[in-house]
Amino acid sequence: MVRKFGLLLAGAAIGATAVITVSNGLNHSSSAQAAGIGTYRQLSIFGDIFERVRSSYVTEPKEEELIESAINGMLTSLDPHSSYLNAKAFSDMRVNTSGKFGGLGIEVTMENELVKVVSPIDETPAAKAGVLAGDFITKIDGESIRGVSLAEAVEKMRGEVNTPIVLTIAREGADKPIEITIIRDVITVRSVRYRVEDDDIGFVDINAFNEQTYDGLEKAINSIREEVGDDKLKGYVIDLRLNPGGLLDQAVSVSDTFLDRGLIVSTRGRNPDETRRHAARPGDLTGGKPVIVLMNGGSASASEIVAGALQDHKRATIVGTRSFGKGSVQTIIPLGANGALRLTTALYYTPADRSIQGKGIEPDIRVEQPLPAELQGRVEARGESSLRGHIVGNEEDEEGSGSIAYVPPDPKDDLQLIYAKDLIRGNKQHAAFPPDPEKAVPTQN
Repeated sequence: MVRKFGLLLAGAAIGATAVITVSNGLNHSSSAQAAGIGTYRQLSIFGDIFERVRSSYVTEPKEEELIESAINGMLTSLDPHSSYLNAKAFSDMRVNTSGKFGGLGIEVTMENELVKVVSPIDETPAAKAGVLAGDFITKIDGESIRGVSLAEAVEKMRGEVNTPIVLTIAREGADKPIEITIIRDVITVRSVRYRVEDDDIGFVDINAFNEQTYDGLEKAINSIREEVGDDKLKGYVIDLRLNPGGLLDQAVSVSDTFLDRGLIVSTRGRNPDETRRHAARPGDLTGGKPVIVLMNGGSASASEIVAGALQDHKRATIVGTRSFGKGSVQTIIPLGANGALRLTTALYYTPADRSIQGKGIEPDIRVEQPLPAELQGRVEARGESSLRGHIVGNEEDEEGSGSIAYVPPDPKDDLQLIYAKDLIRGNKQHAAFPPDPEKAVPTQN
């Protein structure tokens, strides 16, 4: 469930929506003027055209789809991130931001038109029922899913808690398909993963900003400190690559994890009284250990808030390539059973008063990650500035925002991670590491 008045930032993977305020209905600003007579005449024209299409088009159109398309046409003409969410899309958005859903607990991909299990999540129904990494799901409740999209297959596997589902699985070495009955349960999305690199560096991968992210980060840092010990621990690498964004309050909390004081981010709307400022509270969970943030063209929105705050305060060194450049703010307005309106209402700014919109965050140390041969020519650098109809940021330039969004699956091939670890261990030197706190922006509240 989305919390009342909750704020959401989402990034490139879902069209890069931004700060979202959830309210109980349409709020009309006191400074907004009523529509003029000419506007109502235009609406009358719309009504006439709708009637003509409904009654005369060569095939009978679905009226609900016509109206939904017209609404979306109006909103998308404003910018790429304003849109209408029907009831299904709004429900999906709430599931994504909560980080919890009724399901099985497996990470899947598509291979040879079948759903392949990448990994069952520990202590979930799928893991307990015996689903293994590498299994191919061929049927769901007896229905073949060959040719079904991955999204459709995932939707079929999700459902109400305590309801059964039967998976038919093809497993290497098995003589015949295996049928496994699983009872759905509440699944918590792992937005934070962590490990210890070579016994002395904490690696924390934040892949989304949902309601579970700060708790996951706190657990990761405490676990790393306990496993390695503060005396031996040299620092942390925080991986925000391919992270499209999420909840604003989680981006603020993640930034606050590493900061003792100062402004984290501000948002500014059409009117001066709509400005909001979010400041850090005392306490650095890492105990002041060195921090390097990894970033690439897939780092958007909430990720850019974290990177921008830590960069401006000289708390962390940013390594990688330029981020997506998603710096606009949307408000989500529920429309009851009819879904919700997502409307761009503001821009956000880093502590140094930088607008990310169409510009992105430039890393302190630029480290390119080469594409493998099979992806050469197939993956292009994209960012907010390349989106048609995007809001032009006040710091946007000809170079634009974004970069290649690729992270190699094997850490041995990850040049950005290797560079970061070499910096922390002192095997490489760069003027940007460690950052100089004396050059940080003035502390603000």
